[in-house]
Amino acid sequence: MLYALLVRLDRHVTFRRHWRATLLPLALLLLQGCSSERPLNPTFSLTRSEARAALEQMREEPKSLARPVLVLGGIHDPGLIASNIADVIRDRVHDRQCIIDVSFFETGTFDKCARKVIQTLEKHYPSDEPLNTIEVDVVAFSMGGLVARHAASNDFGARNGRRLRIARLFTISAPHQGADIAQLPTFDDRIKDMRPGAPFLSELDAPGNGDAEYPLFAYVRLHDGVIGEEHAAPPGMAAWWVPCGFTLSHTLAGNDLRILADILRRLRYEEPYSIEPPAPLPEDE
Repeated sequence: MLYALLVRLDRHVTFRRHWRATLLPLALLLLQGCSSERPLNPTFSLTRSEARAALEQMREEPKSLARPVLVLGGIHDPGLIASNIADVIRDRVHDRQCIIDVSFFETGTFDKCARKVIQTLEKHYPSDEPLNTIEVDVVAFSMGGLVARHAASNDFGARNGRRLRIARLFTISAPHQGADIAQLPTFDDRIKDMRPGAPFLSELDAPGNGDAEYPLFAYVRLHDGVIGEEHAAPPGMAAWWVPCGFTLSHTLAGNDLRILADILRRLRYEEPYSIEPPAPLPEDE
């Protein structure tokens, strides 16, 4: 999957003939650096080789999904991560057109991000309901998890006329309780809103704001130096974690075969590999 991401990047590189000489060795280094399979998560013990085999089997046996799927990218993703996740899902379902990816590279606030989600979904699947979109499943990477929750919130709907109707939300390394790196100085309002304890996060967690209307499945990789893996689930919840021994744990989480395989099993309403409730983070992390 990382190779597929690099191929997409190749389309935007001026000197395309040189990319293999520069990026492919880096890709191999990254794959080696995050090859740890320890510590083992007792509630999510899927290995990379098992996940790869499972994804291949799902490719050979595509299924129809119950509803469209929105795939939301992170804060500085120009569309590479979101489209890669979407392609992994598309290759394993019958109706490829029902998988819609959305990036937020050009948006500057959470309100603008949420409005883009609503507008994009409406273009593909207009809703007959005045206050809600059609029902969708959402797979969201990093900041995209907060965008989904915000777009589905009663507060956003009251101010914007229509809100996102989520059936199930799957988040990958999302800063539900803030991001460690967001405490650095910045002019980006979205980053300020992702600081631990920010009013925006408190509003998302407020009772009656919409979260209780849909199940949320959170995933994270250990050694996440961007958000901090302890922040990857809303208060009172835990995320399913997988081991990762490299400093780019967060950036490449959207390409993790184990996480994507489990999400796909759930999207296809098949037996997932993860077991509820999620195990707590290992004490030595």
